[in-house]
Amino acid sequence: MREVKLAIVGAGWAGLAAAVAAAEAGVGVTVFEASRALGGRARALQVQRPDGVPLTLDNGQHILIGAYSQTLALMQRVGNDPAQALLCLPLALPYPDGSGLQTPAWAARWPAPLDALAAIATARGWRWSERLALIRASLGWQATGFVCAPSLTVAALCARLPARVMDELIEPLCVSALNLPARDASAQVFLRVMRDALFGRGFGGWAASSLLLPRTDLCTLFPQAAARWLQTRHAATARIIEGARVLGLHHQGPGWRLSGQRQGEAFDQTFDHVIWATAAGPAAQAMAQTAAHTPDADTADRLRTWAHDAAALDFTAITTVYAWAPGARLAAPMLALRAEPDAHAAPAQFVFDRGQLAPQDPAAQGVLAFVISASEGERDELQARVLQQAARQLGLGGLQPIQTVVEKRATFACTAGLRRPAQAIAPGLWAAGDYVDGPYPATLEGAVRSGLAAVARVF
Repeated sequence: MREVKLAIVGAGWAGLAAAVAAAEAGVGVTVFEASRALGGRARALQVQRPDGVPLTLDNGQHILIGAYSQTLALMQRVGNDPAQALLCLPLALPYPDGSGLQTPAWAARWPAPLDALAAIATARGWRWSERLALIRASLGWQATGFVCAPSLTVAALCARLPARVMDELIEPLCVSALNLPARDASAQVFLRVMRDALFGRGFGGWAASSLLLPRTDLCTLFPQAAARWLQTRHAATARIIEGARVLGLHHQGPGWRLSGQRQGEAFDQTFDHVIWATAAGPAAQAMAQTAAHTPDADTADRLRTWAHDAAALDFTAITTVYAWAPGARLAAPMLALRAEPDAHAAPAQFVFDRGQLAPQDPAAQGVLAFVISASEGERDELQARVLQQAARQLGLGGLQPIQTVVEKRATFACTAGLRRPAQAIAPGLWAAGDYVDGPYPATLEGAVRSGLAAVARVF
């Protein structure tokens, strides 16, 4: 019997998840990656601290939750132990003054949703009326199956919640999970995240609501481990070709032909199935170009429709400001930062202590990562404002910038009523990525689930 051949274009988290699943299914798989680095938009950066010490950072600070079951299981399958690679914290959004939502130690091992309810009931600085309002709302969402009208925004969903609950919990959760303010974000997608995080099943011994902070750079967390696993376990049937830019996609009989260049040399190969796992913009361009030279009218129309849906997506930015000072240390590995009357003066919503995440790494000590979700403005201006915000809210006036990373198209805008591109593009051609139609917003879990789902549909 002839071996089925699968091509995957893009070695981000979605593409590599698909490659692992395909290899496990015994399928011959070739992954084409245009760059020399794996991981797509979740990748490592090599930089230097202001004192010249080399340091590995990420193109953006990430956080996972215990409900990211597919991502955690996949990490484990390729030989990366989540318990070693991630710092597990009980659900907490503490502010520098100690107020905010925090799961008490005595409730950390309670089953969902009791652990989350305990965190709500003991939130410091909250009135009992505010706590009860959130508990009633959470139980109400559970009673309706965490389903609402697709056109509803998070702000409309939570309109009856007290202002403190909105300001200190709903808005921070919404902007971190969906990268949009509550007034614009999809309530249905937000409810799915809340369902899995507060009422779902966790991974292993971790609660679904646990906050998981990477102890390593994002390339080490999964992409490199996946590539190493494919090379050692499935060398005969799976390969990753880095620096291979796919320039042409052609419908050829029941399969597809890929053409492009690698190190100045042309390549031209035919596959039975293709999973396109690049970012939405390049994917839309590729499908539109393919439609233009596809003679079959039905296939060409499918390609054009998919390209239109992908090109119609709006995107929002995330900025991460990395800064350092000798001896800088936070009260916790992660803190929430308060909004201020002048929103532009306090752009960062969260700050992470990289030294606490990697206590054995001398280079990480004193390094802080400030995250600005749904960021707007120029890099230098955002950096200056964040350093001023750190001085006011954290009392850290001596921070020196290391690097500020602005990902202008970090996530698709997960707005209410949004139509996302379908997974199936045309016969034998599939899409994978966090923007593809699915229950999650633009997260690592969304990307991984999309890659796994694409392989499940192909085979």
